[in-house]
Amino acid sequence: MSSEIRLAFAHPSERSEATASRGPLDRISLRDHVVEVEIGAFQAERGTTQRICFNVVVEVMPLTGPIDDDVDRILSYDRVTEAIARALAEERLNLLETLAARVAELILHEPQAVRVFVRIEKLDRGPGALGVEIVRGRDKLHVDQNEDLRPHPRLVYLSNAAIDSAHLKGWIDQLEHRERPLIICVGASSLAVPQTGHAMTQRRIDLLAIEQNAWRLAARDLRCKVVSTRTELDWAMKNGQICVWAPSKIVLDAVDGPSAKPSEAVALAAWFAATFEAGEMLVIGAALPEGTEVPLRAVPVEQAEL
Repeated sequence: MSSEIRLAFAHPSERSEATASRGPLDRISLRDHVVEVEIGAFQAERGTTQRICFNVVVEVMPLTGPIDDDVDRILSYDRVTEAIARALAEERLNLLETLAARVAELILHEPQAVRVFVRIEKLDRGPGALGVEIVRGRDKLHVDQNEDLRPHPRLVYLSNAAIDSAHLKGWIDQLEHRERPLIICVGASSLAVPQTGHAMTQRRIDLLAIEQNAWRLAARDLRCKVVSTRTELDWAMKNGQICVWAPSKIVLDAVDGPSAKPSEAVALAAWFAATFEAGEMLVIGAALPEGTEVPLRAVPVEQAEL
């Protein structure tokens, strides 16, 4: 078998390496990811599902500086499987070529992605695997300036009185059934926080005090999941999970960080809401600060309907 034919049927990772341009690139791969879905142009393929197999390789620029074991600095493989799930969920498709192009485009919207190989094969249409493979680069990516791929969550700040309220479950019930994903922010609990007299260490202690309270809320309602990274937040929002923001990592890693101190919890939450370009943040049981980028709406703890 000639090297050209062998390479044509090799895994996309080998094709990626063989056709790479000058300069080092890292590669993220997804192998033999099988999904059962309705797809195909023939009448016999309608009203029934079949197995299709994805093999994907994403070339990414190497990181500058240490990774620091930080999931937010890399292109998570979850983004690859999410791109597949999203492309399949949009509509029923006739052609694997259309599906492959959509998966590639979604992946190339990730800032780290440079080039992507997508191979899709039907496993149930004959004695062998029937499929297509495409290669797409960021330089060929069509970017619709009107398209916004970022989720727009609903942000809610809960005071300690709200967390302890008998209405808590009812509020979360109401918010959970809105169209947008839900992120809850809290402040520190009413327990005394150690004082160090040192600004940098005090900031970390105050942020950790907020995270302790986030875990307290999670214990009050098990639907609430404490999350601390952008990657976790994105995954959770796309999968319908209620998030409680643990602020330390995002605040400390921010290039243009918040001016609000951790003790100014509502203002800190408003800064976080602004990073999502939120239209509004609901504040239950706390006073509203001035000068926030996001409009705030106050609801008294005694009010059971939002």
